[in-house]
Amino acid sequence: MADFGGDTELEAFRVEAAAWLKANFPASLKGKAAMANAEGTGPTDPDYQAWKKAIGDKGWATPTWPTEYGGGGLSVPQARVLGQEMAKAGAFNPLTFGMGITMIGPTILDYGTEDQKKTHIPPIVKGEVRWCVGYSEPNAGSDLASLQTKCEDKGDHFLINGSKIWTSGAQYSEWCGCLVRTDPSAKKHEGISFILLDMKQKGVETRPIALIAGDSPFCETFFTDAVAPKDALLGQLNQGWTVGKRLLQHERASQTGAAFGGRQVALQDVAKKYVEVDDAGRIADPDLRTRLTRHLMDSRVHNLTLARAAAEAKNSNNPGSAASVLKNSATHVAQTRAELTLEIMGAQGLGWEGADFSPEEIEAVRGWLFGKAMSIYGGSSEIQNNIISKRILGLPDTTQST
Repeated sequence: MADFGGDTELEAFRVEAAAWLKANFPASLKGKAAMANAEGTGPTDPDYQAWKKAIGDKGWATPTWPTEYGGGGLSVPQARVLGQEMAKAGAFNPLTFGMGITMIGPTILDYGTEDQKKTHIPPIVKGEVRWCVGYSEPNAGSDLASLQTKCEDKGDHFLINGSKIWTSGAQYSEWCGCLVRTDPSAKKHEGISFILLDMKQKGVETRPIALIAGDSPFCETFFTDAVAPKDALLGQLNQGWTVGKRLLQHERASQTGAAFGGRQVALQDVAKKYVEVDDAGRIADPDLRTRLTRHLMDSRVHNLTLARAAAEAKNSNNPGSAASVLKNSATHVAQTRAELTLEIMGAQGLGWEGADFSPEEIEAVRGWLFGKAMSIYGGSSEIQNNIISKRILGLPDTTQST
């Protein structure tokens, strides 16, 4: 991977990235990232499919991944520049809507054997397969370590029985990264393994969960004598809790765009488009200016913490303690940005559809509504605070009677 850090090299790459985007990103998709995902237009829109193929073939859907597996091979500064140019063009990464490049792929790169990387990473890079994550169970949600899906060693294969719930996209997925219990006699955080499971087999059944809004991204998933070969084990046997935590670390990096820096238009620039500015070009409302500044500071602190977590993990397969705070930090930053965006847009930030609202305005309100779920999925904010207090800070469990 080339390390382009100098201004001259980065500016040359910026010109290259802008030219490639102009030639390959369909203008019809500008500002339609959220709608393509929420409305399901991606699978049938020819422009969407052309864009998905172009960015997948280029490797820029996974810009910093190794070129030997189909990734872009870019340095982190180059990837940041690419993200900035995509934001300017109103472009989006069509593969971030699945869990392949945001969660499973990076975890395979961290823990996978060479055969696992060669088998699974190239199709993820090109968006040719869809992955889901089998974590939560009916009796093991935020307390995930209580999971009971049984995985038995049958000599030349594993046999899996049990169920998962809230499995996002399971009905569409070809593969699942699944946490299973391989040693029922061990302590609950031990005896867990991470299996790469083929979803298109007779022993796997998915049932979409109907939501009040209509279509659902969530499923119940049932395993009845599902089979996985022995080489489907990701990481070491009975060490899946560590692998599972690393996957969540990658998920949290993706939630605020940190895995693909610069994707979002700067909020201060959005503000200057909608609200009054003073003679110095500043936002005229001092209260809004103060709250926006605080948000930008929080966002910067979050990204620095994310960088520290990545540095701690660079030479270790054990996620550091900094990773534990990132879920709540990411939620706070993303939800605050969404609230400020709607406030800044005023009435224009309340449109669901129609010619009176721009694609960016419609995306803002849909993103605001979707972002409410961040406080719940991936482990609720309250559960995360309990984990931080007990497992990181070592505080006593005040819920237990004395």
